[in-house]
Amino acid sequence: LELEVLRDTRNRTIRALCGQRSAPRSVWELPAGQRRTVLRHLLVSDKYRFLYCYVPKVACSNWKRVLKVLEGALESVDVKGKMDHQSDLVFLGDMKPAEIRYRLKHYFKFLFVRNPMERLLSAYRNKFGEIKEYQQKYGVEIVRRYRKNGGNSAGDDVSFSEFLQYLLDEDVERMNEHWMPIYNLCQPCAVRYDFIGSYERLHDDANHILEHIQAPSFIRFPERQAWYKPVTAETLHYYLCNTQRRLIRELLPKYILDFSLFAYPLPNITSEFCRH
Repeated sequence: LELEVLRDTRNRTIRALCGQRSAPRSVWELPAGQRRTVLRHLLVSDKYRFLYCYVPKVACSNWKRVLKVLEGALESVDVKGKMDHQSDLVFLGDMKPAEIRYRLKHYFKFLFVRNPMERLLSAYRNKFGEIKEYQQKYGVEIVRRYRKNGGNSAGDDVSFSEFLQYLLDEDVERMNEHWMPIYNLCQPCAVRYDFIGSYERLHDDANHILEHIQAPSFIRFPERQAWYKPVTAETLHYYLCNTQRRLIRELLPKYILDFSLFAYPLPNITSEFCRH
C-alpha cells in the first residue's frame, strides 16, 4: 500500500509539473542540447519494443547487461568482465526523426530513479575513490580550483565538500552524466514514461518490467557485483553531517526537481539529526 501511495504521489506531481504551460510537451520542444542529452540516454529494444532511459549510478550497468542478453549480444547477465557502455546497444539519438517519433509513441518507456544525495555520494565515492580517469580529468581541476596550494594533487583526494562546491559552480546542462540531475538526463515532461522504478525497490520493479515486456523466463535482473560498496544510511548520514550545511542548502535548487518529482525527502541536516 505504501508503495502504491508513493507511486501515486510521484505520478500526480509529474502530471502537475508537466501540465504547466512552460513545460515541454515533447522532445521536439526541447532546446537542441537538451534534446541531444535525452535521446543519447534512451536505449532501444526493437525486439521487445521498449525504451529505457539510463541514469548513471542507478543500476544502469546491470540494465545494459539485461539489454545485451535480450538482444543476444551477451550470453548471460552473469558474464564477468568490464561493462562496455557503447557496443551492442542501440541509442534513440542515432535514429532518424521519423524512427524516433514512432518509438516514442508506441514503445513501453521506463526509467529508474534514486535519492539525489545518495546518487551524488555514490558517484563521488566511485569516481574519485576508484577511477583514475575521473581523478585526472575532474579531480585535479576541482582541487586546483577550491584548495589553497592544491596544485600537487593527483585528483584522488577530492573532499566531498570540494565536489559539492564544484557542482554548485557547474552549469547543469554541461555536467557529466554521473552527476547531472535525472530530470535533465531523462526529461520526464517531454517523454511520457509508462513506468518509473526506484533504486530502493530495484529487484521488484525490475521483475515487473521484465514481466511486462515478456522477457524470456531465464533472464533475471543481476545481483549487485561483489566488489560494489553500497551507500548505506549510515554512510550518507556521516557525509551529510560532516559537510558545511550552507553547501548542501545552496546545492538543493539544482536537484530540486529530482527530489520533488520523484517524491524523495530533502536531506535532514538539522543539528538534532546529526547528533545521533
